[in-house]
Amino acid sequence: MTDKPEAPAIPEPQRFVTEHEGTFNGRKLAYTVTASDTYLKDDEGKPRATIFSFSYVETGVQDPAKRPVTFVFNGGPGSASLWLHLGGIGPKRVVVPSEAAPAGTGPYELADNPLSILDATDLVFVDPVGTGYSRALGEATQEEFWGVDSDAESISQFITQWLTTNRRWASPRYLSGESYGTTRSVAIAAKLHSGVKGVAFNGLALLSVILDFHHAKFEKGNPFPDIANLPTYAATARYHGRIKPAPADGDGFLDEVRSFALEEYMPALLAGSRLENGRRSRVLRKLARYTGLSEAWLDRTNLRIDPSRFRKELLRDQGVVLGRFDTRYRGTDHDDAGEVPENDPASYSVVSAYVTAINDYLSRTLKVETDRPYRRSIREANEKWDWLGPKRNGVMSWPGYVNIAPELGRLQRELPDFKVWMANGRYDLATSLFGVENTIASNGIDAARVTMTYYDSGHMMYLHEPSLVQLTGDFRRFLG
Repeated sequence: MTDKPEAPAIPEPQRFVTEHEGTFNGRKLAYTVTASDTYLKDDEGKPRATIFSFSYVETGVQDPAKRPVTFVFNGGPGSASLWLHLGGIGPKRVVVPSEAAPAGTGPYELADNPLSILDATDLVFVDPVGTGYSRALGEATQEEFWGVDSDAESISQFITQWLTTNRRWASPRYLSGESYGTTRSVAIAAKLHSGVKGVAFNGLALLSVILDFHHAKFEKGNPFPDIANLPTYAATARYHGRIKPAPADGDGFLDEVRSFALEEYMPALLAGSRLENGRRSRVLRKLARYTGLSEAWLDRTNLRIDPSRFRKELLRDQGVVLGRFDTRYRGTDHDDAGEVPENDPASYSVVSAYVTAINDYLSRTLKVETDRPYRRSIREANEKWDWLGPKRNGVMSWPGYVNIAPELGRLQRELPDFKVWMANGRYDLATSLFGVENTIASNGIDAARVTMTYYDSGHMMYLHEPSLVQLTGDFRRFLG
């Protein structure tokens, strides 16, 4: 019999505190940044993981009960919070080309960000286990924290500890997430509000929203992603000059596409091989008009448009592929005849700028001294993510799509003054705007109590300067 290997020694938590000043939205203020570990412990008091966070807190506030605090995270799953941290929400931001051009190889500019919402709320940027400097400790493994339920549980534990340690239980509380971070936000809010915990949030600020994964393209045969993506295809085709004649009113054009998607395209996809020829021809003609794709190509795809194939096909005659996170971005592949793009131009155009900036910022400005690498993302988390969740009453959930949206409806019903804001990019093919609208319509969510805003950008709308100005202004109005 071999002895069980000893668990790794648990180091002391690290904490780095620096003082700063800045002017945000025209208001000058002093603030403290605390970059630190928060240890999550089991029932016996043994540390299981550390969540590393970056807390931006205004100094000299007389009554913290009147100062909101917003917990911020990105998605993935498996992404650290550097995108929102340095994208426009925090007091510093990475300057990248605004009009969907590559940021190049550097050097990159990390500038003061007068648009930051720090004038309106304290900010806590959170890196889930496995990302940033956060990791499992002792006998625990990273995989124990990689799942819809376990991830929400760990971040919920972090938030309650942060509120206690910083004596901020009386402050207005908000959650803000991007992409899968929106799923996480609703899961956390629902988990902390329900049962014995009884912790309510004042609202959720959700950027690039995905709550019901029926509307994302994962499996063949599901028509909902085709419907959800159609207005984004249309907006993209119009942007790249593939709609002839070009509609003068972009919003009116998208409303027209929405109506077609619901009233004609969806029934046609449901009919499938039962679709009568004349009706099929009419749908095919309109589909070509709205997407900029040829009727011949759409006929061969049986009216179905895979988002990766769309990105390759729309400008194939120019040897150009489009971004996934933002279809304004253009790139080139080695094989112009390939079916799908080799990579995402919207990602590789800016990733080096963000990775470089966060590492430089942490070491030189926030004075973080550690031998841990800062992980901007971890692919393994995405690949091993537990989408089904724990057993309920001893029975494992049936396989299916994740849909956290009904919990948002429940939060609205149980919290009359609960606020929800959803920000959506017109050129986002990762979390499409129409998919969000369809989610609201079919999951018991009160649309009248959801503020929807739209931006002429993609998934990371803060990359586009005019959208960043709009986004931060909308964020302040939401916090109100």
